[in-house]
Amino acid sequence: MVKLVAMTHADSIPSRSLSGLDSSQLSPLEQAKQHLIVALDVPTGEAALALAAQLEDQCQWFKVGLELFIAAGPAIVEKLAGQGHSVFLDLKLHDIPNTVAAAVRSAASLGASLLTVHAAGGPAMLLAAQEAAAGLTAAPQLLAVTVLTSMDRAQLAATGVAAEPAEQVSLLAKLGLESGIRGFVCSPQEVAAMRALTGPEGVLVTPGIRPSGADKGDQKRIATPTFALNQGASYLVVGRPITQADDPALAAEAILFEIAEALGVAPTE
Repeated sequence: MVKLVAMTHADSIPSRSLSGLDSSQLSPLEQAKQHLIVALDVPTGEAALALAAQLEDQCQWFKVGLELFIAAGPAIVEKLAGQGHSVFLDLKLHDIPNTVAAAVRSAASLGASLLTVHAAGGPAMLLAAQEAAAGLTAAPQLLAVTVLTSMDRAQLAATGVAAEPAEQVSLLAKLGLESGIRGFVCSPQEVAAMRALTGPEGVLVTPGIRPSGADKGDQKRIATPTFALNQGASYLVVGRPITQADDPALAAEAILFEIAEALGVAPTE
């Protein structure tokens, strides 16, 4: 197993972790774990819980997306949260404002810590979602989804959007900001621009993360963990490079190794 120790240039490590704890109180491994979300893109709740158990020493955060949520229902979020895991509920809510507001409240009751809404739903929907979250004592952090990482210029053009992906991301992000949302999902290539828009308080969740040499799959806009973190990402979402590896725990450790180096900690052994 990889061991991590602090480097002498510790000033490069954020003074606050994403959980709000003083990072100086966390081990280098724990600091790295704060930035990794594993996508449980599996067809059953049993498979998801088995993976979470297999990765419990490496991973705090797990993503529940549409496939798993539809297969296992809201109970999978409750089970993961009940086991002490942090849950990113990635449902990309996109409906009329009242429906989305109600869904935000329901997600909070399940224990979700992060929740996605589609920025393309428009200002009224985004505002309703934010107001619903603001009225909760334990609200999930809302993340506006701008342009999916599977969408390149050709895919956008096919839907009638003539803008470059980066331009469309910026337009939709501004809608979110104007509605009070400070969290966003964005590809690695848009992180720097998004960080400039949101400032240091923005929460940027970045899918499309692939370690060097990994298969791209169906993602168009991908990057390494080091690149995404250096651009300003808050969380990195990794799925198949971990979940489909022969040894998921070892694959997760290798990614934690990269994250740790980007944060300013170094490996030994």
